[in-house]
Amino acid sequence: MNELRAATRRSTARTGIIEFDGARGAVSIPCTICDVSGTGARLKLDWSLSFPKEATLVFADGLRKTCRVAWQKRRLLGVAFADGVASPDEQALMMTDEEQALHRQHIGAQIKAAREARGYTEIQIANFLAVAPEFVSRAESGEMSIPLHQLTHIADLLLVDLDSLIAGPASTGLAPGEARSDVELA
Repeated sequence: MNELRAATRRSTARTGIIEFDGARGAVSIPCTICDVSGTGARLKLDWSLSFPKEATLVFADGLRKTCRVAWQKRRLLGVAFADGVASPDEQALMMTDEEQALHRQHIGAQIKAAREARGYTEIQIANFLAVAPEFVSRAESGEMSIPLHQLTHIADLLLVDLDSLIAGPASTGLAPGEARSDVELA
């Protein structure tokens, strides 16, 4: 099966808390955040339970994201962030430094592919953005984070959707067309 997610998922195996209003008041349940993306997460609960349609996922660092249940299989739960794609600052809180580096590389690869598809050089894009050509080179290689206002400008210049740059198809490390057997759709 090919990766069909709307956003790149990164394995985290971190602990979190799910909060929701139960019949007897507020309920807090510990969970393992198996993986996370800019649009949602896959959670593992310690036991099977009936889960509400909407809850709040609390990350260990205190970040709180309202989530809607996309699917549930016994103790596994797929959730989508209710407010859409998480901001770069929120995503930074959700991922380790290594995970952030992989995400920057993914964004850079998306930008480079879109730039090359449009026939622009790094220098032309740098001139459009009023930045040094080294900025574009470092951004495309994933060496640096790109501020959201510049990502928006880049998406406009390259005539691509911002979501496709930030949360585009997952880079699985597989050759094109090679199947993955461990993918669950959310």
